[in-house]
Amino acid sequence: MGTTTDSFSSPFEGPEKLLEIWFAPSPADVPDASVTIDGKHGLRKVKRSVWEDMLSMVKCQILSVVEGSEMDAYLLSESSLFVSPHRLILKTCGTTLNLMGLPRILEIAREHASLPTVHRCFYSRKSFFFPELQKGPHREWKDEVEYLDRIFPNGAAYSVGKMNGSHWLLYITRPLGCTPDTPTLSCAQTNGVKTHRNRAATTVTPKALGIDFTIEILMTHLSPSASQAFHFPEGPDLTSTPFDRAHEISLKLGITDLFPPHLTTLDSYAFTPCGYSANALLKRGEASSSQNTEDRGVVSGGEGYYSLHVTPEEGWSYASFECNVPLSPVPAPHSHDIPDLGTLVRRVVDIFRPARLTLTLFISSAGNDEAEEEAGESAIEAAQHTFKAALTTNNSVFQGEAGDVYTRTDKINYDFGDYDLAFASFELTT
Repeated sequence: MGTTTDSFSSPFEGPEKLLEIWFAPSPADVPDASVTIDGKHGLRKVKRSVWEDMLSMVKCQILSVVEGSEMDAYLLSESSLFVSPHRLILKTCGTTLNLMGLPRILEIAREHASLPTVHRCFYSRKSFFFPELQKGPHREWKDEVEYLDRIFPNGAAYSVGKMNGSHWLLYITRPLGCTPDTPTLSCAQTNGVKTHRNRAATTVTPKALGIDFTIEILMTHLSPSASQAFHFPEGPDLTSTPFDRAHEISLKLGITDLFPPHLTTLDSYAFTPCGYSANALLKRGEASSSQNTEDRGVVSGGEGYYSLHVTPEEGWSYASFECNVPLSPVPAPHSHDIPDLGTLVRRVVDIFRPARLTLTLFISSAGNDEAEEEAGESAIEAAQHTFKAALTTNNSVFQGEAGDVYTRTDKINYDFGDYDLAFASFELTT
């Protein structure tokens, strides 16, 4: 999130545009995977200057980068860029032209990484506060869909949630060679909340993959005290850098403890006069000393990420958290473990104490079906129960202090064939 002195007096659009492109099902499927440059292959071989050229079209710039064992995390003036050998994730806020960078990304993949085709593409965003301030294809959802349809012949667009309220928009393509079906939608009433199921034929991807898991927590109307912590007016200390100020507030608010610190490489930045952004690379599946790690659904080994972006101005305050580390719905037995899903949700929400929030869990159907076979309940439905338990009751079942109590206002489950979505909205109980 980049709020500068020049833009402080005008509204800033916190909700991000999220573009995720898979050029292969896995890093092993990248051509010439054995040929590396400085130990990197695929998209990770692309030089920083090439990404900077692409980002200039999007209207943002690189602030810093953390190079991990499996991916590189670029902290941007407007959010984040994550680059893996086979996948790129571009998340940008404000009035950035996220999709205008897509043609150049496809060229870079083809020319610099020998990746001429797209395996899958996902584009999503929350509804904007100020859609009239957007530029290019981002002014309206239909324009974004038309733009993507001109590039991808196999895409489908969805709107999830209340169209006259907060909602979430998704564009998704299917792997090449798969014919999309026309889905049907059914509704069920669950405790006064509608649950939608979008039925589509199962799509088989070229190779069996591990679980693809992404949790997003999108928060608005942050509490005044939480927002104030992310104001960084210029002071007399000329030696303190934006990275220093961000590290200080990360420690103070517990951001550094969202995941075990010894497994986390955190890169954060404090904007003047306000705003905060952070990327983190996470060593996953290595934290637990307990004997039942596999039983809790934690993936062993590998590297994941999270991002955290804050727009604290009154009137359009917003914070977003995104993470791709698969998390168990079952409470973790030890505080030094990778947190379970409910604990993580509660930790994040307690930092910002928003009046309203939306959660989305997007998971590959392989993981959803596996959970249903083992536990008798799908991962999506288990997540919905976890969201409700973590936010609507004032109890200590999840680690950390119990915070504000929320009321669930929307519960929607979608089945996209080879991916499943849990969507839930909550409002602070008054």
